[in-house]
Amino acid sequence: MKINRFFMLLAAVALMPVFCSCGSPKPVTKGMTEVSVPLSSKKHHSDSKYFRATGMGESPDLVVAKKIALMNARTEIASTVQATIKTVSEQYLNQVTVANKQEYMAKFEETSRQVVNQVLEGVTIQEEKIFQAKKGPYQYYVNLEMSKDAVVKGVENAISKDQKLSLEFEKDQFQKIFDQEMAKFENQ
Repeated sequence: MKINRFFMLLAAVALMPVFCSCGSPKPVTKGMTEVSVPLSSKKHHSDSKYFRATGMGESPDLVVAKKIALMNARTEIASTVQATIKTVSEQYLNQVTVANKQEYMAKFEETSRQVVNQVLEGVTIQEEKIFQAKKGPYQYYVNLEMSKDAVVKGVENAISKDQKLSLEFEKDQFQKIFDQEMAKFENQ
């Protein structure tokens, strides 16, 4: 018995370096430097109350750099809003009874595209940063935000103007699904 324990202890000690050396991570980023991207923290991302997007523009002219950054951020926020509305409308149509779902969906999507274009006028600048290397171009970073309430109000207003859509639209059900979809941003 003592001999078995002795050999087991000896084997464990002998194999110790093998197990210890296998677990240590090898540096993968040797010779690389981590870059911090401005306006990329959690407060700059969409959440349950606001859609947010960050854009960057670079140009020797500060005004042009700003225009590029704003255009990039607006494009990103528009695509996020459009994707969210599409997801919400698909879920909404699966939960309500509508006479002709395909026709209703097509009309709803057309209306939502118009809404996105209208509510983009209401985006606000949450934060901006400007950088310039010595004798180099300007780098302009901007974070835009748009209230989810503005989007919902826009959808509701657009639907109320369309007689066919407004007859079958259930505002509370749409709001509930929209809120659920916005809550998903909190977990990202």
